[in-house]
Amino acid sequence: MKPCVPDKLPITAIDWAPLIPLIGKANRALAYYDGVLYGVSNPDVLLSPLTTQEAVLSSKIEGTQATFGEVLKFEAGEAPAGESRRQDIEEIMNYRRAMRMAEDELKIRPFTINLLKKLHFELLTGVRGRDKTRGEFRTTQNWIGARGTRIEDAQFIPPAPEYLLEYLDNWEKYWHLDRPDPLVQLAIIHAQFEVIHPFLDGNGRLGRMIIPLFLCEKNLLSRPGFYVSAYLEEHRDEYVTRLRALCTEPDAWNRWIEFFLIALDEQAKANATKARQIIKLYEQLKTRVIDLTRSQFAVPLLDQMFKLPIFPSNIFGQLPAMPTRAAILTMLNKLKDGGILKVIRPGSGRSPQVLALTELINLCEGRNII
Repeated sequence: MKPCVPDKLPITAIDWAPLIPLIGKANRALAYYDGVLYGVSNPDVLLSPLTTQEAVLSSKIEGTQATFGEVLKFEAGEAPAGESRRQDIEEIMNYRRAMRMAEDELKIRPFTINLLKKLHFELLTGVRGRDKTRGEFRTTQNWIGARGTRIEDAQFIPPAPEYLLEYLDNWEKYWHLDRPDPLVQLAIIHAQFEVIHPFLDGNGRLGRMIIPLFLCEKNLLSRPGFYVSAYLEEHRDEYVTRLRALCTEPDAWNRWIEFFLIALDEQAKANATKARQIIKLYEQLKTRVIDLTRSQFAVPLLDQMFKLPIFPSNIFGQLPAMPTRAAILTMLNKLKDGGILKVIRPGSGRSPQVLALTELINLCEGRNII
């Protein structure tokens, strides 16, 4: 197998006729999802669990095993089950931090190759792959295959490094072009990035990260809170097969674009359903928390629990404008008695108890895990 030679962008050999119905469906689904979030006063609070879940699923495609619940427990101070799990969790947390960094950057300047390098540096800081020239494009040939596979037996060989900057320059310019349809443009941008594979590690996670960033920059979404990794994980074999065919089959672009548009459509519908459920749960819990605590601090308390659905009981004392420690413990006890919170770990000595907002966690996971 020889290194892939990517097609130059824009792609001219696209058969638009079979794509038009898929484009319409994907646009409608994305618009509906964005509409669900429109007018929500605290989307950062409500979408925080979904952001973590996207980080978990995107990393899982790359082989990590840590779960959504394990990440939440780690943030609450619970030790993971072994060093490998700890490294998985740190990769997931890096993904989330990089996504937030990107969101902040896009508020002040357009997407650039330099931002891509910054995100890569953040993604690999302190985790596996940190020694693989993080934040810098590769200068050596890489390849994809099972662990320990020689290049002669590789499943895919990205472009040779001497042509990398040429391909990336073409890719960045295409990002900022006005094209007939931005969703087809996004399908090509994501695929071409994965084909180029510009870094020694972390390419898959970065490639999925740029999907919501592009949607936001092109004003197809009001914020980059769109999560597609659940669909790609569920259809991983087809996802990989259609990407790799782009270097070997002349008519592969249309099949890839069709797959990607269906992914956007299906995932936008699933995201909208999950977002509606979370918003409904928040409003229900707000009423219950206010009724149980009879406190002016009920809503700030609930907001913090949505940001960290598993938490140590002493975390609220670190927040501004909160009541005394005794008052907080009284509220938490009322929420436990009311069935809103569940004890994950009892307090012992100087170690505080760890509590979980079970309804939110189980809703995000789609099953009862706590």
